[in-house]
Amino acid sequence: MKQISRRTVLKGTAAAVAITAFAGPSLAQGIDELVIAYNVNLPSWDPTVGPSAVNPTIQGIYQSVFDQFILQKSDLSPAPGLVTDWGWNEDKTKIMLTVREGVTWHDGSPFTAEDVAWSLTRAADENTGNPIQFIWSTLTNIKAEGNTVTADVARFEPTIFKWMYFLTGYVLPKDYYEKVGPEGFEAAPIGTGPYMVEKFERNAFVRLKANPNYWGGKPDFETVTIKFVTDAASRVAEIESGNAHVTLEMPYEEYDRLKDGNGIAGTDAPISDIGMIFLNDIEAMLDPNVRMAAAMSIDKQLIIDRLLSGYGVAIDTLQTPEYIAFDDSIKVPYDPEKAKELLAESGFSPENPVKFKIQTTRGFKPKDYEIIQAIVGLWRKVGIEAEIEVYEIAKHYELRAADQLAPAAFYNWGNSVGDPTTSTGFAMFGPSPHSVWDGEDLTGMIGPLWGEADEDKRIEGWKAVDKYIADNALVIPLLQYVQPILHADGVVVTPHASGALLPHLMKRA
Repeated sequence: MKQISRRTVLKGTAAAVAITAFAGPSLAQGIDELVIAYNVNLPSWDPTVGPSAVNPTIQGIYQSVFDQFILQKSDLSPAPGLVTDWGWNEDKTKIMLTVREGVTWHDGSPFTAEDVAWSLTRAADENTGNPIQFIWSTLTNIKAEGNTVTADVARFEPTIFKWMYFLTGYVLPKDYYEKVGPEGFEAAPIGTGPYMVEKFERNAFVRLKANPNYWGGKPDFETVTIKFVTDAASRVAEIESGNAHVTLEMPYEEYDRLKDGNGIAGTDAPISDIGMIFLNDIEAMLDPNVRMAAAMSIDKQLIIDRLLSGYGVAIDTLQTPEYIAFDDSIKVPYDPEKAKELLAESGFSPENPVKFKIQTTRGFKPKDYEIIQAIVGLWRKVGIEAEIEVYEIAKHYELRAADQLAPAAFYNWGNSVGDPTTSTGFAMFGPSPHSVWDGEDLTGMIGPLWGEADEDKRIEGWKAVDKYIADNALVIPLLQYVQPILHADGVVVTPHASGALLPHLMKRA
């Protein structure tokens, strides 16, 4: 194993100055402090409110400190967490949760069913800013008695238990939160999770200490420092120099170059993230010919092969092959000649192109900017001239929530529970704060499916929605991601199919 330099190699990143406050990682006989170069900043410590609560990439940090109601294993299946048993009554008018006993918060105070009931009630309150409030508000009259929590079903939500191990499905400490308030909690967050927050420098790093009393067992690594390194090249430098033990989301050619030598190993597996292009129903995207031409002129497999070294799965709907509503009969063919014909019907051509803006991140996902560059090049050949605007991922969430995205916007959509409501549903249902397509026809198709109690009928309904979306090019799905993770030989990384990088699943080799 190579000797580790103590130099900091974050030149050019926002974390450069602050990171020099701690020494580089030690790899003598073992790793005392696990250092992870992470690809995104942490805007907030509250995992249940604001735009960061629905950012799938941040969930790995949140899950290190906080526990969710229900645990999600690395293969995406649910397992007992803070809630050990769950279900509906016979007519599905109530839910019942059994709460784990013997758990403590990071400050040593006891965790109780009251914390679960309070967290659910708070999530359902529209005044608290939970972006999934419209799901949690399907439960009312939430009560704790002993180690049991019950709630009435105000509106039947077939995915309610899935949300308990998905976005915003976290349990927070009732007494502590009410004592310190939102600002106090932001300054000193506590959870019941495997790690406790020791130090946090915004836009720089967070240092975590293992929770010795964690109900799931103390993690292998006593100290974990997560550096926020948003530039992909800088993350590669971090792992190659030895200033970090683990990093993720680098260009695949760099992954292939580094994964089998010099004390570095690699892990790659398909995850639940998909690359997609949101289409906003404004300007040029009001023309169905433009939308369909934009979709049909993208050679997805070529992009995967050339830019992603073959790491990826081309898709034509917002379902991946692992999702329960995946329908492989729904196809949007690559047909640039047909795209030209459609544009010609609307008066456009390579000599007289339709013009619009497309937004994208740069370095957030492997080759994200380069993918959009390639797509813009393919579009230009058929009569579409798109201007690229680069933005940070936080800006995407801000613009999407305000329905102010450009006519086209590249994004990675996470759906770790594999349900069509959390892929097609929230991405495409106009009233959802996560959608920018407001067409009444689509809203009318999706609306009845939210509360459909017949599971077979519900899934068939979502397949019909996906076909309608594909036939009308209301969104452009591109690919299912394969997540590249580089790590020192001294670390065994267990990848999580949600894409969350979880330090408590990492072991010493």
